[in-house]
Amino acid sequence: MSIHETQGEILEERETWPAMMKGLRGNCPSCGETKLFTGGLKVQDKCEVCNEEFHYHRADDLPAYLNIFVVGHVVVALIMIALKWDIVGMWTGMFITIGVAILVSILMMRPLKGMVVGAQWAMRMHGFGGNED
Repeated sequence: MSIHETQGEILEERETWPAMMKGLRGNCPSCGETKLFTGGLKVQDKCEVCNEEFHYHRADDLPAYLNIFVVGHVVVALIMIALKWDIVGMWTGMFITIGVAILVSILMMRPLKGMVVGAQWAMRMHGFGGNED
């Protein structure tokens, strides 16, 4: 396990994948005990159990880009297969694609944002390591 040094203080490395998976589930990336979100896509200011502060996060547009990437590749691939094999017609496929893309995008946004916040916490980015940006 490696260590980080900040302002003369030695900090242990945080494991990135477990923190990202806790965030993906919508839990605190530090302790995994409480919910990361207060409602919708708003991240809590701090954890109620371990008092880890989350107001440092800067998820910004990354969750949206990841969402577009995943939904675009999966939904477009599925509809192309359906059209190639003549499972649905072109107009039906268009409406199904639009509906599925919107639904999947809405369902994936919160887990993706939690995963990004978990990664930032684990990598001590944006103030999570004791340094302000």
